[in-house]
Amino acid sequence: MSSRLLISLMLIPGIGLAVQMCGCVSTNMEDPKQVVIAMFGAMEKNDQAALAHLLDLTELMKDESSHYALQGGEARLFTNPQEILDDLTNEGQTKQRWFSLQRIINKSEMMGDNATVEVTFVDKDASRGYLTKFGLKRIHGRWKIYSFQTEQQAPESP
Repeated sequence: MSSRLLISLMLIPGIGLAVQMCGCVSTNMEDPKQVVIAMFGAMEKNDQAALAHLLDLTELMKDESSHYALQGGEARLFTNPQEILDDLTNEGQTKQRWFSLQRIINKSEMMGDNATVEVTFVDKDASRGYLTKFGLKRIHGRWKIYSFQTEQQAPESP
């Protein structure tokens, strides 16, 4: 076998793997709402690599004001990006809480290189809703989530 053919055969699996890896977050990166949908999909699959591409982990670590697991109490502080990825996958507190609630992805609003996507988490048992505005910013042409702002909504009237 010629060396060119051998090299070509060796590269084909690597190229296929690269295409698959890019496909793990294949979403319309021009639409912030699709990025939020992709984030929930990555959380469901416990795909930390995809989450790392969708989140601005550095900015999320700076958020000391909100407790986005929707558990109330003091906001948790994360000291490294891996802690955030662990919290959003497997048995992480935020994943467990968010996935125990109904999630409704509402409207998005773009303002230049910034955007917000409204997400409502509904606790049907407690008749309580949590309105969040996920903050996104465009970094190198891709939308990344940098904030999960949460506000408790009043119970709905009958």
